[in-house]
Amino acid sequence: MRNLFRFSLLISLLSTLSPSSPAAPPNIVVLVADDLGYGELSCQNPGTDIPTPHIDAIASAGVRFTDGYVTAPFCAASRAGLLTGRYQTRFGFEFNPIGARNEDPEAGLPTTELTLADTLKNEAGYTTAMIGKWHLGGTAKFNPIRRGFDEF
Repeated sequence: MRNLFRFSLLISLLSTLSPSSPAAPPNIVVLVADDLGYGELSCQNPGTDIPTPHIDAIASAGVRFTDGYVTAPFCAASRAGLLTGRYQTRFGFEFNPIGARNEDPEAGLPTTELTLADTLKNEAGYTTAMIGKWHLGGTAKFNPIRRGFDEF
């Protein structure tokens, strides 16, 4: 009986020493809306005229960045800044290239810029997707699939 107790104690102690399985990485969802005022969502302003219950649920279950501001007054330029983590003026993307793709096929997010999707995919093993408007270049080399996104 004594040996059985010792053996059970040894197994219990050894089980605490075994490596545990790593925690699954968190899901990351970034929602970007053009021309959305701070008080237009009901999670920010309960008195708004248009209730946004689904966005409110996402906001309450996740992390809200309430002090994040865009660095450009144009949608494509601010999106380029978000995707690269850099001020877009540092790589020549201060304006929207919309319409320019017909005149200049080189107008777009420079292919030399590393994107958040590239980093998440290649360094952290995430599967990435981009849904919505792109407007960061209209030719094949600027396609989101070539910029680190698995799905577009």
